[in-house]
Amino acid sequence: MKPIINQIYSNVLYGQHQEVVNNIKTALKQGIPSPSIMNEGMISAMAEVGRLFESGEYYVPEMLVAARAMQSGMNILKHSLTSSEAHPAGKVVIGTVKGDFHDIGKNLVIMMLEGSGFKVIDLGVDVNPESFLSAVTEQGVDIIGMSALITTTMPAMRPVIELLEKSGVRQQVKVIVGGAPLTEAYAQQIRADGYASDAS
Repeated sequence: MKPIINQIYSNVLYGQHQEVVNNIKTALKQGIPSPSIMNEGMISAMAEVGRLFESGEYYVPEMLVAARAMQSGMNILKHSLTSSEAHPAGKVVIGTVKGDFHDIGKNLVIMMLEGSGFKVIDLGVDVNPESFLSAVTEQGVDIIGMSALITTTMPAMRPVIELLEKSGVRQQVKVIVGGAPLTEAYAQQIRADGYASDAS
C-alpha cells in the first residue's frame, strides 16, 4: 500500500476529516486511481472502524467522526470517480417509518452504507409506505432500510412490507430493519429479510 493511502486510512480511522480531504487531493495529484483511494484508503478503514465498534474499543462518537471523515473524502472523490470506474455495491433507500422523527441511528447507518460503497437515497423521517414503494418502482433500489426508534412506531413497518407484496415488487428488494426496540423475532414476524441491533 502506498504511503499516502496509509495516511488516508489512518485519517478515516481517527476521524481527521480535513487531513482526509488534503491527502486525497495529494493522492489524486500523484495519479493514484480513485477506486484504489476509495477501496484501500477509506472502505477498508471503515471496515476496521466497524470491527473496533463490535469489539467495544470504539463507541458511537468515534464511529460518527470516522464516518464523517469518510464522507468528506467521498465528496472529493465523487468528482473524479467516473461511472466506469466505480459501480455502487447496490442501491439502498432508507427512512424512519411513519410517525417516528428520530434520525441519528438512521444517519449513522447511511454513513456506514456509503462507506461500504452503496448508493443511498435518504427519505428522511416520518416516511409513509407509498414513499418506500415509489423508491422501488421509480428508482430501482435493491434494498429498503427501515428504522423505528420507539415501540409505538414499530407497527408502521409491517404496512410497508404488505404494500410491497400487494404491488408485486416484494421479490425485487431485500428489506432490512433496525432501531432500539426491535428484535430479530420481530423482524421475522413482519417478514423482513434482515435485522441488525446496531449500525456496524
